[in-house]
Amino acid sequence: MRLRLVPQETNLDFFGRWKLWLGISAVLVVVAFGSFLLQGLNFGIDFRGGTTIRTVAEDPIDIGVYRDAVTPLGLGDVSITEVFDPQFAANENVAMVNIQAQEGQEAATGDMVIAVTEALVAIDPTLRVQAVESVGPSVSGELIWTAALAIVLAIGAVLIYIWLRFEWQFALGAVAALVHDVILTIGIFSELQIRFDLAIIAALLTIVGYSLNDTVVVFDRVRENLRKYKKKDLKEVLNLSINETLSRTVMTSVTTLLALISLYVLGGDVIRGFVFAMIWGVIIGTYSSVFVASTVLLFLGVKRDWSKPDNTSGNQFANVDA
Repeated sequence: MRLRLVPQETNLDFFGRWKLWLGISAVLVVVAFGSFLLQGLNFGIDFRGGTTIRTVAEDPIDIGVYRDAVTPLGLGDVSITEVFDPQFAANENVAMVNIQAQEGQEAATGDMVIAVTEALVAIDPTLRVQAVESVGPSVSGELIWTAALAIVLAIGAVLIYIWLRFEWQFALGAVAALVHDVILTIGIFSELQIRFDLAIIAALLTIVGYSLNDTVVVFDRVRENLRKYKKKDLKEVLNLSINETLSRTVMTSVTTLLALISLYVLGGDVIRGFVFAMIWGVIIGTYSSVFVASTVLLFLGVKRDWSKPDNTSGNQFANVDA
């Protein structure tokens, strides 16, 4: 007996209350914008600037112990990574202690470096500081601009691809879903004040790819059914297409979430922000593929030109059982 997360055949009406779904999405987007404007983001060292202290010790490095020693100093966002290099000797254990820029200071003060060094030496007397480097606000500001540009270019490339692959109505529906996902992800980070760094930018780009994959599978089936059922209303075709791909959508989302939840619970503080963004993105991306992209397509309508032969047969994964 095969396990099914959804029945083999479903006949759900996804557009009976399509105005409600769009209304919910619009409210969430407004709340996300409001939170961003009022609270802003809790930028990490990558965007705020900060100080990097390079240490070397004879004893093996325990990142958790290092973090526990530095946290009581109240220095804000602190990340610690171990550096591996084949050229290091057996008794050379190198770590990078990254501390966010302090209010009113562009560079680390001597007192702060001494306090961090003393806290680490207290847990490992063999530790010594090799170098201290500071990243100023000008560099971090450039990173913010580059990160925003990367997201905009990715969404723009998606718009062009979907336009060429389908029609302009499909492209606008897909891009609306992607913008929806990105805004809500940024909004949840603003609302909860979770640290926002370059890893979250990577998560945003990954979310764009995941959501697009879901949307393209649905749109591919929509196009196939539009040619197959020429007399059916667009709303009926969209409902049929989503029901036919629902099994695949649920299976993909649930299996992805199982892996992400495991990473969130067991992965530790270093990747927790990235994994949280991915979990939220998978949930929002699945929702937007069904209730945002398809609803926008229904609102815009589709030109049903049957003068061209049907050279497509849909995505090979569109009807995988779950």
